[in-house]
Amino acid sequence: MINRVLLLSASAGAGHVRAAQALERAFATVGVAREVRHVDTLEYTNKVFRKLYAQAYIEMVNSAPEVLGWLYDTLDTPWRRERRRLVVDRLNTGPFRKLVREYNPDLIVCTHFLPAEIVSWLKAKGKLSCPQAIVVTDFDVHAMWLCHNYEKYFVALDETKFHLEKLGIPAGKVEVTGIPIDPLFAEKKDRAALCAKHGLDPSRTTILMSAGGFGVGPVEHILQSLVEVQHPVEIVAICGKNEELRKRLSKVASKLPAGSNPVKVVGFTTEMDEYMAVAELIVGKPGGLTTSESLARGLVMVIVNPIPGQEERNSDHLLEEGAAIRCNNLPVLAHKIDGLLADRKRFAAMKAAVARLAHPRAAFDIVEHAARLVRP
Repeated sequence: MINRVLLLSASAGAGHVRAAQALERAFATVGVAREVRHVDTLEYTNKVFRKLYAQAYIEMVNSAPEVLGWLYDTLDTPWRRERRRLVVDRLNTGPFRKLVREYNPDLIVCTHFLPAEIVSWLKAKGKLSCPQAIVVTDFDVHAMWLCHNYEKYFVALDETKFHLEKLGIPAGKVEVTGIPIDPLFAEKKDRAALCAKHGLDPSRTTILMSAGGFGVGPVEHILQSLVEVQHPVEIVAICGKNEELRKRLSKVASKLPAGSNPVKVVGFTTEMDEYMAVAELIVGKPGGLTTSESLARGLVMVIVNPIPGQEERNSDHLLEEGAAIRCNNLPVLAHKIDGLLADRKRFAAMKAAVARLAHPRAAFDIVEHAARLVRP
């Protein structure tokens, strides 16, 4: 039994935090640790650094995604700039380093590269001796994830493992587990019962629109394109915590002409796994966590406006594996979906590809492997 496990995320985008929360639930379910603590690293940094790290990212996603893509590619130079980056990170993470040393965990699991780098430095200086596991939360691995002092990497794909090996990471220190998602996504659900619960028509194909991640993008246009699908479908637009977006989409839905495909606009929900269990398609951006949840629920993805950088690379993997289609021009979105729904053989092949890529129990697999890193 492990005494203390420290899960370290960073709220620069929601995926890293959700991955840590999934691991927290898996640890609680498996019961291999007496105490599990999840910490958002950015809460233990100075305000200026925290704002730059988190808010600047979100602002670039919404207003200058091409700049974000350029930065992603520019910084993807393995084993370069690490000393310069470490100096900046150390100067701004004093409270975080203090927290880690005082908590004195038996195992650290990082779902973001910032805490992984700091923990690696603490281990190098002899200020920390516990094993560190690093969970990569996208399908590709960026140079920012690389560090020198760790016991295990957990990645989504065989290709990612091979990439790390080519960069000098020993094969025995990399496990292909998938990206950790909430254990709820591994549970089987009754579609008819869920349709009744959420007021959906079970005779229609449900299309899930993951709207929250679009920020200030062309969300209304996406919804207007979706309602033009000729097959009998029902659209569920998930807006998350973006209340303004929920109001905007509700206004669009209220003005649709009679006979249009029905639209259900949903604000913040803790039942995303249930909506995914009802749906067959998801339209949205291929973030690592959303994609992994969708794969676990057997959803074919329709990729729209992926963020340059990690989401573009996630897109490439999904398209290469035949688990997604991509729409670059919104006026043809309905046409592409109708073409897919009309070709049942192709659709079935894509769902089979989704099943091959899915890792619904990734969180449990990571917990099992990570627990072995702690000496009895």
